[in-house]
Amino acid sequence: MSAERRPSADTDAQEQIPETGIPLKKLFIKTYGCQMNVYDSQRMTDALTADGYELTDSADGADLVILNTCHIREKAAEKIYSELGRLKPLAEAKKRAGGKMTVGVAGCVAQAEGGEILRRQPMVDLVVGPQSYHRLPQMARDAASGAPAVETDFPLEDKFDHLPRERRVTGPTSFLTVQEGCDKFCAFCVVPYTRGAETSRPVAQVIEEAERLAAQGVVEISLLGQNVNAYHGVDPDGRETGLGALLRRLSRIDGVKRLRYTTSHPNDMDDELIAAHADIAEVMPYLHLPVQSGSDQVLQAMNRRHTAEAYVRLIEKIRTARPDIALSGDFIVGHPGETEEDFQQTLALVREVGYSQAYSFKYSPRPGTPAADREQVAEDEKTDRLARLQELLNAQQMAFQEACIGRTLKVLLEKPGRKPNQLVGRSPYLQAVHVEVDPSLSGTIVDVAIEAAGPNSLAGRLVETAT
Repeated sequence: MSAERRPSADTDAQEQIPETGIPLKKLFIKTYGCQMNVYDSQRMTDALTADGYELTDSADGADLVILNTCHIREKAAEKIYSELGRLKPLAEAKKRAGGKMTVGVAGCVAQAEGGEILRRQPMVDLVVGPQSYHRLPQMARDAASGAPAVETDFPLEDKFDHLPRERRVTGPTSFLTVQEGCDKFCAFCVVPYTRGAETSRPVAQVIEEAERLAAQGVVEISLLGQNVNAYHGVDPDGRETGLGALLRRLSRIDGVKRLRYTTSHPNDMDDELIAAHADIAEVMPYLHLPVQSGSDQVLQAMNRRHTAEAYVRLIEKIRTARPDIALSGDFIVGHPGETEEDFQQTLALVREVGYSQAYSFKYSPRPGTPAADREQVAEDEKTDRLARLQELLNAQQMAFQEACIGRTLKVLLEKPGRKPNQLVGRSPYLQAVHVEVDPSLSGTIVDVAIEAAGPNSLAGRLVETAT
């Protein structure tokens, strides 16, 4: 999965750096993977546009191209090398025209591969890990003058201290990173090695950025972290603050009407956070809480540090606090050592919990992780199990979608749809909702009577404007 950062202005125009008359350099960023990477790409864009770049929607003719990579998918590094091969003719064309295309690799593949990227693909000028994005402007200047650079250390200073103060937002929703890294060391996961230890952003920084976002018209804020509910930021009085308390503070910001967060670990879902779902109207009734497997034997092999029973009891507790909550989860099938009996226990857990949506994958080894060196499940068995699991999950998702028909949901309208006078927004349960409505209502929350449901979206008619 990939996403490209789109320009916010006509990039055919020859814009200039204010007060200098120097033409702006063109920047293209291609983003792979998770929401954290989307957020990081915006941060890189903010830092580089402040240093004389303008965002463009194509690598063709760009002065700086950055691939912001993800290491979750199988053979992620090889896919990046293939992408670099596709960029090579564009870089050569730029050179023939008398210019230079500086090429950078960022993100988790950069962190994992480091200098090996420069050795395997000499066209790359800079390699930067997630902890060092604040150094990108200087690295880009150095690389443009012929000095390739690699920055994949975990610096001692707080990376959050280097985030640009100003952010460009173009719609009513925004991500906000509050936590990074993970200390869980699940046997299948590279995050602790590529993102480092759990680090939480100070409360004052989070509140300040949220207030700036609200002042720009942001209505919904999604808090991000590799293990976001492990958040323990320090408040101005030096006291540690959990995610539940942080949500309460954010809910009091004028203009903030919706709050979400992802991704969470079951072991960090404490009573304060559960109470936030019950007490705070701004916290949406949607929770992504990965379990990965329904087998205790597999969970132990994964180093998840919880049992299937503990997860189910936790879900019951959450639903008691917020009966209308919609649940999402992650599942891995074919983890080393998983038997058919283990897999049947996963199916049983899915039937017991019931999910509004879920993400499911076949296990694939990640070099350097404990599970990579264990005896692997046969590929055809993994494929078969994934198909059976997805059949059940898809049926549950469709049932949840159809249960919304006849209900009136509050929908935050975000962007134009494919049809004239159609806008697409999100329900409280994070479903895409299509509605024919005056385009001027974009950015507002409206009541929509749901009339139709598909596997991935709903459709309805406007009832009234709520806010």
